[in-house]
Amino acid sequence: MNDNDTLFRPLQVGALELPHRIVMAPLTRARATDRVPNALMAEYYRQRAGAALIVSEATAISAQGYGWHGAPAIYTDEQVAGWRRVTDEVHEAGGRMFLQLWHMGRISHPDYHDGGLPVAPSPIAATGEAHTPTGKKPFVVPHALTRSEIAAIVEDYAAATRRARDAGFDGVEIHGANSYLIDQFLRDASNRRDDEYGGSIENRLRFLREVVEAVTAAWSADRTGLRLSPTMNGNGMSDSNAVELYSQAARMLNEFGLAYLHTAEAIRPGRLFNPDAPRVTPHIREAYRGVLFTNGGYDKQTAAEAIREGAADAIVFGQKFIANPDLPERLRTDAPLNEPEVATYYAPGSTGYTDYPALSAR
Repeated sequence: MNDNDTLFRPLQVGALELPHRIVMAPLTRARATDRVPNALMAEYYRQRAGAALIVSEATAISAQGYGWHGAPAIYTDEQVAGWRRVTDEVHEAGGRMFLQLWHMGRISHPDYHDGGLPVAPSPIAATGEAHTPTGKKPFVVPHALTRSEIAAIVEDYAAATRRARDAGFDGVEIHGANSYLIDQFLRDASNRRDDEYGGSIENRLRFLREVVEAVTAAWSADRTGLRLSPTMNGNGMSDSNAVELYSQAARMLNEFGLAYLHTAEAIRPGRLFNPDAPRVTPHIREAYRGVLFTNGGYDKQTAAEAIREGAADAIVFGQKFIANPDLPERLRTDAPLNEPEVATYYAPGSTGYTDYPALSAR
């Protein structure tokens, strides 16, 4: 089987049949207007509707969960209406789109909360700096969540899921990765609790379990995905036994019948990925019985090889989709790829956002 035959086979993902195996990653681009998706964002996503599935940029489930200037949210009717314009454009162009549900936890900053503290499982500050409206500032020691506050956040996930359905999405992806709140509960570097949400792996999985239960009840399991990043160790994240933690997580997730599980883990570790840690995705693949997406430095050849070898069922591309709105067609025809302009990743306006040329414009 050649690479095109591998990558361009259909795939059943929960309630959806994807036409091929090239998925667009969630990519924060900071173009929202006061947390509301706008017409420029609708154009950006429409351009990329050829993806097998678009996973939206991370989207705050509540004001408490917000913490990145220019990012969108989904806790007001105005935000739902903005996202409806986006999903209408994607569907009109023949695409499919999931909303990524985001709570930043300790990676937020008091500047977003009228001086109040961001929240986390434990009062441990992240390393690094927050993206605030007035520039980067050091992270602060967060407020440790109480049990009742945890329960309220779980309900925020359910409410955001219902709003995503109202906004016309095809499903939701729970953001359990990249050092944000769910990840903070999972890993022992950030979770030092001594109650039922901390200590053992089973306890540290409890918050994730409760979120998955709430989200799938609010919509359905076959419209729900989940992203994990086992070796992404930015912002002071790590775990003393990542293989066992994520293997147990995968076995727990088998109970739910999710549309997919999505791992973010570079095949060539670097930058935020611990270069000394073994890859965990193969262990997740062994433990997880459902559809598995993976993401991290793939090209056409390595993507096809991973699928043929059974390492994943679909491959998620990030930066290549930023610069190549028609990435699946470019990969299918072995066309050259545009190079992304890193300086414009989070810049305002259309430059480096909707002005990358498609093949049809050549």
